[in-house]
Amino acid sequence: MLLSRKGILAVAAVIDVALHSKDKPVSAKALASRYSLPPRHLEPVLQALVHEGILRGLRGPRGGYELGRDQQQITAAEILRAAGTVDDNGDGDQLPAAGLIGDVVLPAMAQAERAFASALDEISVDYLVRRARARAS
Repeated sequence: MLLSRKGILAVAAVIDVALHSKDKPVSAKALASRYSLPPRHLEPVLQALVHEGILRGLRGPRGGYELGRDQQQITAAEILRAAGTVDDNGDGDQLPAAGLIGDVVLPAMAQAERAFASALDEISVDYLVRRARARAS
């Protein structure tokens, strides 16, 4: 996989918040519980998503997370860029093979990775060398 574990978790978290925050914010504890993770694994990712305006964090006893803007305006690419600002220490935990991550996020990201790999197949070393030489001229 080309995508980091934190990136996949970030995409899943945003989808989860979009699905579950209609009536009230989604707590980090509820998110972590749904993915069988300690909340400390998700907190840095959630904070990065808040920092980028993808999620909005609400404090207090009924606090949690909701989308920072309309879901049609949020792309997987920007979620992954936000997650890229978080250290991915791996934490040794496997991602769930079922549920939202296994059934929705991983297949969609695998499709994107295949498209990316296909685009990379079109870039030869010869092409890159010619571009480097043209730059040097």
